[in-house]
Amino acid sequence: MKRNICVLLWIMMMVTTGFAQETKVQPTWESLNERGYPQWFSDAKLGIFVHWGLYSVPAYASKEGYGEWFYRGLMMKDSGRLAAMSYYADTTKPVFEQYSELTKYWHAELWNPDEWAQLFKDAGAKYVLLVTKHHDGYCLWDSPQQPQWNSVVSGPHRNIVEDLTKAVRKSGLRMGFYYSLPEWSNPRHIWMEDPDNEISDYVDNYMIPQFKELVDRYKPDVIFSDGDWNNSAEQFRSQEIISWYYNTVGPDAIVNNRWGNGTKHGFLTPEYSAGIANTKIPWAECRGIGRSFGLNRNEDLSNYLTDDQLIQHFVELVAHGGGMTLNVGPNADGTIPFIQQERLLNLGKWLKINGNAIYGSKPYTIPCQRVESITTHSFSGPLQFDWVRNAPLKDMPVDNFDIDWSGTFKAPSEGVYRFKAVANDEMTVVGDGDTILYYNSAWAENTPWYEVHLAKDQNYQLDVSYHEKDLEATAALYVSVDGGEFQPVSTTWTSAMSWQTTTRCFTTKGNNLYIFEFEYPDPENPLVIYDMPILNRNAGMRLLGTFQGELKWKQDRKGRLTIDFSKVSASDLHNLAPVWVIEVGGFPTGE
Repeated sequence: MKRNICVLLWIMMMVTTGFAQETKVQPTWESLNERGYPQWFSDAKLGIFVHWGLYSVPAYASKEGYGEWFYRGLMMKDSGRLAAMSYYADTTKPVFEQYSELTKYWHAELWNPDEWAQLFKDAGAKYVLLVTKHHDGYCLWDSPQQPQWNSVVSGPHRNIVEDLTKAVRKSGLRMGFYYSLPEWSNPRHIWMEDPDNEISDYVDNYMIPQFKELVDRYKPDVIFSDGDWNNSAEQFRSQEIISWYYNTVGPDAIVNNRWGNGTKHGFLTPEYSAGIANTKIPWAECRGIGRSFGLNRNEDLSNYLTDDQLIQHFVELVAHGGGMTLNVGPNADGTIPFIQQERLLNLGKWLKINGNAIYGSKPYTIPCQRVESITTHSFSGPLQFDWVRNAPLKDMPVDNFDIDWSGTFKAPSEGVYRFKAVANDEMTVVGDGDTILYYNSAWAENTPWYEVHLAKDQNYQLDVSYHEKDLEATAALYVSVDGGEFQPVSTTWTSAMSWQTTTRCFTTKGNNLYIFEFEYPDPENPLVIYDMPILNRNAGMRLLGTFQGELKWKQDRKGRLTIDFSKVSASDLHNLAPVWVIEVGGFPTGE
């Protein structure tokens, strides 16, 4: 009998062990994708990114630049960054020596990780992503792989990773880490200078041991890798380290998709964009409140999103099935700039009222409804449109807009003129009424040109149309005469920009439909929404954040929905700005 029991226990142990082995994630894209993604991330919707490091001392970039790329600016001998660096170090010295001087100025003397964690929680965030090591290679923990290049032995003399991780988890939020795969400062491989195909020693003997040591110590729920675009996933051994990470941390762990060319796994990370229409793979747009991640003191106030723009943009992302990882760039002393705190707290105030329509929600059949907007203006100079982050105009979306330029080019002399168009998306050029160029590719040196003979002082009418699809917007028109060097076409241009302005969005959650109104609901004039599905006649409807009971509504057979706000006080409507959320109970639709 005892022998039978022992055999049975042995069989059960083998089955259990075999099951455990079978459920381990294997280092293949198939196994990683089969494992899938934890639901908590898709439900969270909002996370806080933190870019804080030595680059926070000069806190400088161009008005459109990234402050955290300061080291690279020194490598490229950027005049603005060199001028900023001259206040801290001798700029004739090697870059690493210059940059190392910043450790003498980064004290973090006012940093309180518990205050940060509380601020992030008050903002309505569900997770935090700390930059543990950016491309400069400086670590915010006492990494054995960088015993002299970290925040414990220099700078603040604090283990920032450990202290913030404890504070964030104590506040009830999830903790995640940003980790740069390559480095600009590592002698094993200097990124963007050493050949890309000579990175194996760096990966095998530095990057992977450091990554595993960081994960082993702190078990982050999220890994946001970056700096992958010059190398392949195979060169970074990405399948191996992602599967190791999953097996080490467990089912709640999730990674992004920046692991090298050929990566076939990870949540998507559009950057400064309108998001993407993809609900099969989790995604979260990453962006700053301004146009930089690391603090950039050179930014203007106009570079920052207003409260209204931030909340409305966030709603659009959620309505399309995604979320947002919103960045803060702290000062070197450890305080978060007041304008960033204000934006976070006002977002959190709005979410406290309307969070039910956001957290755990799913996209509706119609994510958003829009109307067309057009603006025109004139300028003199070259046609060189180069926009990377945020909208060209404050009210424009970041993606999916059209620009038309019209101008008259006056030939300075007789000759053969060659026109060349360059753009990152679709661009059409019409010369004197005939289409002469069509461009639909990335930037390239060998762009074809159109050749035409013009007399001295001859006017040549140019009409340029550009359609921006996503992420970045670059469009330019060049001209050369008699085989000379191409120069930007300069003249007086009239431009017309057109785009779709969002007026409302929708989400669903359980049996509820949520309508997000971007325009003020007038108590004296009922709100009319066209092309709605037929709602259940018993559906209740209320405005979140008010206590006046259910809203009266009616709907005709064509789907036109009319909602009466006459019982809602003006003060309530004012306090609920900039997005008013209507909860429709008893969904889905029915006759």
